[in-house]
Amino acid sequence: MHDCPPFQPIYMRSKTSGFSLIELLVVIAIMAILAGVVAINVMDKPGKAKIIAAKTQIRILQTAVQVYRTEQGRIPTLEQGLRALVEKTAIPPLPERFPQDGYIEGVTVPRDPWGNEYIYVAPGRSGASFEIISYGSDGEPGGSEDAIDLSSAELGT
Repeated sequence: MHDCPPFQPIYMRSKTSGFSLIELLVVIAIMAILAGVVAINVMDKPGKAKIIAAKTQIRILQTAVQVYRTEQGRIPTLEQGLRALVEKTAIPPLPERFPQDGYIEGVTVPRDPWGNEYIYVAPGRSGASFEIISYGSDGEPGGSEDAIDLSSAELGT
């Protein structure tokens, strides 16, 4: 008649489907080893990670200043600074149309990864209309490794 296997209750079915406890433990162990390797590599280079984060923040601030320029017809003045990206400034020249949420997320200008304020220079030191600078871990001009100076002029657009 039919070639169908006879009905079997659950307790009589084969236990070959699914994963065994040993297989799950092996997978968990492999994932733990990989997570450890990644953590060691990241923790071994915290200075480099902070430099990458600072470069990313500088690019975000640079883009926000460029959007400000597009909407307002000019960049924030040196006196207005980067603060003009998060709140409507009371320092002339006043922006005509300021977005409700500002030009960057948050209510304050972010600090660099070392906790220092970004330096805004208008005009920039190398002839650009503006420049955004982080002095790195030491917060002072000059330096190397994680104390290196980072500038929007050097990062490009």
